[in-house]
Amino acid sequence: MKIVSDKNNLQILHEDNHIIVVNKRVGDIVQGDKTGDKPLSDVVKEYIKAKYNKPGDVFLGVIHRLDRPTTGIVVFARTSKALSRMNELFSNREAKKTYWAVVKNKPKEAKAKLVHYLKRNEKNNTSKAHLKEVPDSKLASLDYTIIKELQNYTALEINLHTGRHHQIRAQLSAIGSSIKGDLKYGADRSNPDGGIHLHARKLTFVHPVSKENITIIAPTPDDPIWNAV
Repeated sequence: MKIVSDKNNLQILHEDNHIIVVNKRVGDIVQGDKTGDKPLSDVVKEYIKAKYNKPGDVFLGVIHRLDRPTTGIVVFARTSKALSRMNELFSNREAKKTYWAVVKNKPKEAKAKLVHYLKRNEKNNTSKAHLKEVPDSKLASLDYTIIKELQNYTALEINLHTGRHHQIRAQLSAIGSSIKGDLKYGADRSNPDGGIHLHARKLTFVHPVSKENITIIAPTPDDPIWNAV
């Protein structure tokens, strides 16, 4: 059964006066969109309001997003100072992101760097990976390592060098290793919960105010395949 995040069951990974880090569930949207579904940002605001008994509106800044079917680490800013500094950190690629993915077809190499040019299609909200530059495309690069071979699937650890739209999904699909459950990018069937087996596993960054190094690790969702990884 799919669990929807609310203020009582939020999976908080880190919380201080300046930032709050949440482990996003499948189906949570980080920021409001045309579906009108309640975004995670509103849920976190409700949580802060209730926990600290805050009157009036709660400030919360959205720093980055994760695709709706993806799980894992999402950082929000609790102050405008933290928001501007975290925005800078992310846009300068000073936050190191590590993802885990489960794919159906094992990649040919145990570890490799993938470089493509991604072209986004706004109409169907996908990105296509090209080996050569095409008009309106953006350079996308990542490296992956096989971390575990399961009976029917392979688990990869991925480090992103760029942050493009649907980058991991499109690049893995381009080498014939679509992510489990990702119908948009070539998987043969969807997951029962509508999610995909892509998880923002680890994030390392310098705290925007205290300047200490912070490393956050998000537990994977509780399902047989992730539990085997």
